[in-house]
Amino acid sequence: MALAGCSAGPATAPKTTPSTAPVAATSPAVTPSAKPKPKPTPKPKPTPKPVALPVAPANAGALPQTQALPNTGDASWRNVVHDFWLAVTTGDPDYAKPAFFPVKAYEQVKAIADPAEDWQGRLWYDFTLDLAAVRPLIGKNAKLLRIDLPVQYAVWVPPGACYNNIGYWHVPGSRVVYEQGGVTRSFAIASFISWRGDWYLIHLGALTRAAAVGVVDDPELGPGVPGPPGGC
Repeated sequence: MALAGCSAGPATAPKTTPSTAPVAATSPAVTPSAKPKPKPTPKPKPTPKPVALPVAPANAGALPQTQALPNTGDASWRNVVHDFWLAVTTGDPDYAKPAFFPVKAYEQVKAIADPAEDWQGRLWYDFTLDLAAVRPLIGKNAKLLRIDLPVQYAVWVPPGACYNNIGYWHVPGSRVVYEQGGVTRSFAIASFISWRGDWYLIHLGALTRAAAVGVVDDPELGPGVPGPPGGC
């Protein structure tokens, strides 16, 4: 008995179309540009601090006195004027220390119990008071014209006078002449004395005073008149 049926032919694989996977387009990496750094703001240069100028070597006060009469045409005198005016215009008395009579010289000059204490507690203290009294007269933008030191009134104060062990040259009534707002004005410096051929300020407003207050010696409109002679 014959079996009837369908016989399958050889299997045929289906045709496939090769697929191409999509490739993402790549672009070169972009590095963000760095922001420019801001330029630092330049710091303002500090204003140079004014400087006092030496009148004599630092050890001059410890050296022996001489009878040399100082003059007002040398660098020492110009430095005295510079330092004094710097103290006046700043209100700082320490600027005037090189122009003030040295404490070591005062210890040699005075025949008193404690010259150094007298220098500190009277001479220098009185100067600081007088400087504070002078400064309001000067105001802003005042210009120093000169200091008139009347050398015609210079006298040698000998040992034994005015409680002194040794002598010195003394000049009273110098005039500080300055200009303020186009107007010439002046005031006096009561006393300069010498040490080893240089002038030093020792009394600004007054030689003596009844109380611890500053004194302005003879303020005037115009240059004023130096002097009078006398004193020690």
